[in-house]
Amino acid sequence: MNIAVLFVLALLPIMWLIVSLGVLKWPGYKACPIAFGLTAALAVFVWKLNLPDTLTAGLEGVALAIWPITLVIIAAVFTYNLSLHTGGMDVIKRMITGVTTDKRILILILAWGFGGFLEAIAGFGTAVAIPAGILVALGFNPLFAAVICLISNTTPTAFGAIGIPVVTLAKVTGLDVSQLSYAVGIQLLPLVMLLPFAPVMLTGKSFKAVKGIFGITLVSGISFAVPQLLIAKYLGPELPAVVGAVCSMICTVIAAKLFKGKAPVPKEYQIQTAGAAKQEKITLKQGLMAWLPFILVFLFILCSSTLIPPVNEALSAVKTSVQIFTGEGAKPYTFSWLAAPGTLIIIATYIGGMIQGVKFKTITGILLKTVKQLIKSTITIVSIIALAKVMGYSGMINSIATVLVMITGSFYPLVAPLIGALGTFVTGSDTSANVLFGNLQSEAAKAAGANPYWIAAVNTGGATAGKMISPQSIAIAVAATGLAGSEGKILGSTIKVCAVYVVILGLISYFCSSLFGF
Repeated sequence: MNIAVLFVLALLPIMWLIVSLGVLKWPGYKACPIAFGLTAALAVFVWKLNLPDTLTAGLEGVALAIWPITLVIIAAVFTYNLSLHTGGMDVIKRMITGVTTDKRILILILAWGFGGFLEAIAGFGTAVAIPAGILVALGFNPLFAAVICLISNTTPTAFGAIGIPVVTLAKVTGLDVSQLSYAVGIQLLPLVMLLPFAPVMLTGKSFKAVKGIFGITLVSGISFAVPQLLIAKYLGPELPAVVGAVCSMICTVIAAKLFKGKAPVPKEYQIQTAGAAKQEKITLKQGLMAWLPFILVFLFILCSSTLIPPVNEALSAVKTSVQIFTGEGAKPYTFSWLAAPGTLIIIATYIGGMIQGVKFKTITGILLKTVKQLIKSTITIVSIIALAKVMGYSGMINSIATVLVMITGSFYPLVAPLIGALGTFVTGSDTSANVLFGNLQSEAAKAAGANPYWIAAVNTGGATAGKMISPQSIAIAVAATGLAGSEGKILGSTIKVCAVYVVILGLISYFCSSLFGF
């Protein structure tokens, strides 16, 4: 069949998602199963993937969707729900608003800094689910909280989950991981510095919202970007986002104290709980007990990460490998039972809850209610990841990327980020986007006379852009904020920022490679 026809047909499931979610405003749990059905039909009748292979490809997607992705979403919302039950979230709200009552600065601390840290350590939706839940508890509009957390959870995903996307990209392309890491850091440098301004401006729905905190916002971005670049160059891909996020949170808080001082917060940006923050003092014990589940989550994930090899290896050894996909190139799918972030979060939350005095039975009841609360979101996530697996195994994604390479020629670096964004839009994962398109980008770079390191890195950058519009990411935000059925509204808000992001990265990709000697 003509390659142009294949290109158009391969785009049909993606176009359906855009139209159904963005135009028709269908809820994800209705639109995404239809998209999967359309994808499966195309895979069988057009790409000639036999029915058993198509079904097992989808089944592998279901497995991935449930473990570890849905698990970590349930775990994150479970932690939040427990903190509501214990009253810990009320204490956390008062503590946070004790730092500042300015919504714009709170967004920089929670969605940008804390969210970036969670992405760097755990990934798999924690960076959206937990900060979004806290913002809602602080009185932010749920839809706004979801959008802000999605936009903030973009650049940190490049080095997220202890550098897995870049490490994976290096393996797929055969390129040196250190040089690749540095290329990613350079490309993202201006975006990391600029991106914090987007949620600030969205808070006031205009550029005027930056007035009074321009310096704080700039500090928040620079203090993330520069350490990330230095770590990426000298230490590799595992720690750039971890160090950058921690530096950003610390510097943002310090800058807020120094720059704002005792200046009054404009009424339109003032958090509603400010009065409570001023009236009640919180003891050290109260603060520690309130934060205890989140502290334990952090410690469990950090201690089980690759930063501590003996613990990571011991936990990772508890696994089950199952052959699910039956087609060509099939590999066993591995269920990591203890090393999964969701498992660690649930265990940490149980321990934290019992230390706070909540009975095991009550905690289990909260967990079961959380599972029930997330049924619709789970349907969305399962459908979209099953769709991604079928598109990948059938060759549909390659059909899209190949045509883009053919029609762009020497201007390919301009559109390279779009391919990465497409990969994440479909799969919901920066790592998966690198698996799908990393080698294609590297080979296309050679064909176009560009540097393969630079263009492969652009795939990762583009994938970070696609994160904010991915139906999977949106489903996580919806679940965390209790907005089932609002996927279309969220997509409509994030897609504008995504478009600007991709254009900027495309210009960086096209004009800046020679400036850095790649």
